[in-house]
Formats: sequence, structure tokens, C-alpha cells
Amino acid sequence: MKIIDLFSKQKKQLAVLIDPDKLNPEQLVETAIIAQKADVDFIFVGGSLMTSDSLFHCIRTIKENTDIPVILFPGSSYQISRNADAMLFLSLISGRNPDMLIGMHVLSAPYIKLSGLETIPTGYMLIDSGKPTSVTYMSNSFPIPNNKKDIAACTAMAGEMLGLRTIFMDAGSGASQTVPEEMISFVKGSIEIPLIIGGGIRTPEKAKSVIEAGADIIVVGNRFEEDPNLIYDFTDIVASFN
Repeated sequence: MKIIDLFSKQKKQLAVLIDPDKLNPEQLVETAIIAQKADVDFIFVGGSLMTSDSLFHCIRTIKENTDIPVILFPGSSYQISRNADAMLFLSLISGRNPDMLIGMHVLSAPYIKLSGLETIPTGYMLIDSGKPTSVTYMSNSFPIPNNKKDIAACTAMAGEMLGLRTIFMDAGSGASQTVPEEMISFVKGSIEIPLIIGGGIRTPEKAKSVIEAGADIIVVGNRFEEDPNLIYDFTDIVASFN
């Protein structure tokens, strides 16, 4: 697992999140080429709700224009493609919806096994961002309040004890607030596995503060949909920590 290998070398990482529904073919090619030139670590592909049959074509386009590892970030058991390099095998440990804890995994496991995809067992934690997001609605679960760092830390510790390999704290796509730095630091001090942070990271300055708080990997999506050239600014920030 490259994520684990880079973490073991204390390397901070940037993942560009691409929702196949949101970029037209020209925008997708442009984003992929810039990500390649900027030396992005990973491209995450997925979304809370996909309304078009574009996952395969999205991954193929990225593969044709980059050699960056493509990791599925699935919003459901249907968002699986053997053409990716790996997938985050997400368990929504912050909620109490059994489908998101284990149900969807049971449905998708046979296909994933046959596909040969590398799986990265990931404890997925939704953090309240100040407004409802697509992922909270689609997952039918409540996010952890953003002032409850103790609940977040205990949840992350439980995920690690269950054998999950990474923890992903997400404020959600289009979040108005990021995961609070105080919460990131508290969770980081409570676990020994990679900590991924996403949602609401819209500026290089915010990326810097999130990494300083303890994030090992930052995930940015919406901001790059608006201006993919900002990828260069974000990779410069990440590189400054390495």
C-alpha cells in the first residue's frame, strides 16, 4: 500500500478527488495533466451519488494521461471498477447505519475479490461542517459534532483496534467548514495509523494548517473543479513538509 509506505517514511500526501459526474471530458483531461505535472500523490475517484455511467471512462482517461495511482473512493457498492489501482474499503464508523458499517461490504466483497483490486480498510468518519452535505444525506447517518473531539478520538481508536489501516475524517463535499484543527490534533495523538482529512479545504493556507494539525493526507476536490491550476499551489504546500 503506497499510502502506508509513504506514511512510514513520514511523507505528507495530497489526493485530488474527482467526481466523474462533475467534469466534462476536456476538464478531466486538463485536471489529470496538471495533477501529473504537479506530482500529486493520488487521485481519488468517486462521489456520494453518481447519475451517469462514467466511472469506467473517467478512470481510463486518468490512466491515459497520468501514472498517478487511482484509488476508488466509493459512495456505494456500485462504484467499483477493476481498472483502478486500489480502493478505500470504507466503513462508516462514525454512524450507526449497518449498511455503511458492513452491509454494502458484504454485497461488494465477491466482485472486489474477483477484480483483484487492492483494498485499503478505512475507518470513515463524518464530521459536522455546519450544513447538511450529500454524504450525510446519502449515508442516512449523523456526523460527529465538530466540538466533540473526544468522541472523534475514541471512534478513531476503536477503528484502529478493529484492524482498519487508515482513518478518514471528512467534513463532506462542499463543506462550509473543515474538520477543526483542534480535533485533528487530538485524533492524531490518539492513533498510530495514517489520518486522512477532507472537506472544505479551499486554500493553500488552510491546507497548511490542516497538515500542521496532524493530517497525513489531505483530500481536495471541489476547489480543483473550479480551478485545476490551484493544484500546483497545494502540492507546493505539501512538499514544504517533506
